[in-house]
Amino acid sequence: MTGAAAEREVGGGTSATTEVAKLQTFNGTLSKVSGFIEACKLYLRMRLRESSVEEQIQWILSYVQDRSADIWKENIIEELETGEIEFESAGEFLTEIRKEFGGGDEESVKVAELKKIKQEGKTMEEFVQDFKRTARGSGYERRPLIEEFK
Repeated sequence: MTGAAAEREVGGGTSATTEVAKLQTFNGTLSKVSGFIEACKLYLRMRLRESSVEEQIQWILSYVQDRSADIWKENIIEELETGEIEFESAGEFLTEIRKEFGGGDEESVKVAELKKIKQEGKTMEEFVQDFKRTARGSGYERRPLIEEFK
């Protein structure tokens, strides 16, 4: 076993040397909400597990930028500073982001995305993975799901 593999096995966590992809900024775009939230969860698990909830939320907010997301961020920061709102966990805060930018119930959003998805310039493998990601949570199975695969 190599040194890096041994480091990963000890304690079951990730080592400080494990690389983590840099998070993309989030501008409030509906189609990016789920990806942003999942990327945040992964990073929090790998790098900020021991940080306080306040530090985790500040880190997440540092990636919320541009458009309506900036205005929302300013309001949230003010509400946090005044004690108007409080979050028990970063997960609860990410749920708030999903509510604010998710555009309705997730199943309806997923169905709408599924109806719009096209292969265009993607390889077949990329398209299939994108389709699977979009289909997850849509409520579509079997025949209706096959009919959307175009």
